[in-house]
Amino acid sequence: MSIELQVAQHYGSKDLEAKILAALQQAGKDLTHLSIDDLAGLDEFHLGWRAQTAKLAKDLQLSAGDHMLDIGCGIGGPARYFADRHQCQVTGLDLTPEFVDAARTLTQRCGLSGKARFETGSALAMPFAAGTFDAACLIHVGMNIADKAKLFAEARRVLRPGGRFAVYDVMMMADVPLTYPMPWSETPSTSFVARPDAYRKWLTEAGFSIDAENNARDAVLEQVMAMRARAASEGQPLLGLHVIMGPQAKIRLQNVMAALKQGHIAPVEIILRAA
Repeated sequence: MSIELQVAQHYGSKDLEAKILAALQQAGKDLTHLSIDDLAGLDEFHLGWRAQTAKLAKDLQLSAGDHMLDIGCGIGGPARYFADRHQCQVTGLDLTPEFVDAARTLTQRCGLSGKARFETGSALAMPFAAGTFDAACLIHVGMNIADKAKLFAEARRVLRPGGRFAVYDVMMMADVPLTYPMPWSETPSTSFVARPDAYRKWLTEAGFSIDAENNARDAVLEQVMAMRARAASEGQPLLGLHVIMGPQAKIRLQNVMAALKQGHIAPVEIILRAA
């Protein structure tokens, strides 16, 4: 079985869309008239959640009319945010068919189908012509891709010259083994976490120049503390990443938080421009 198929199977489940809609209904949401804020608790599948998505949009200087590519879009949370709040035309690409199906359904229920569309495909062979996009993002995707040189070469190919690119991945900060399962992988066999200096090398070799870099570890840990305090006073939210990750959500999140606190990993944002 290929690595890409293993990754798709890790994230997908045949009843994913039904689980999401059931959770939303249980939380009292109107399924016929959803908003991106209704979905924010479960569709921002990355450390930093909605706040980081908003920061990426600002750092990318997104504006109305931009054609934006979300590489590894998941169920479409960031893509819908870019489309709704910044009036971009967004295309999302993901390996996992169940994620793409859910993304389309939720986008339609938010009334955003005219602004955001989703396709199933590989980030290593994107089904888009050269120079198609004004901007692109890669949010917690590189951890599942071994050939990052090819990944970034593809990203450069589909961006126009001067196009902006945001990479926001979990990166290694210490030479220690990680404890699995992690949110992105059950075992080390489909986990390819790399150091920031390796990212810089691959990205510059692919034809990008680096505008800015930010280690978001401290900001994420502050968010986690605030979320835990809120849960202690108000109870655990009905809408959270457990809806997407299923029964192993607790242990996966415990493992990633432990590694984050120990300084073994960090979510790092790199903002770039295509030459």
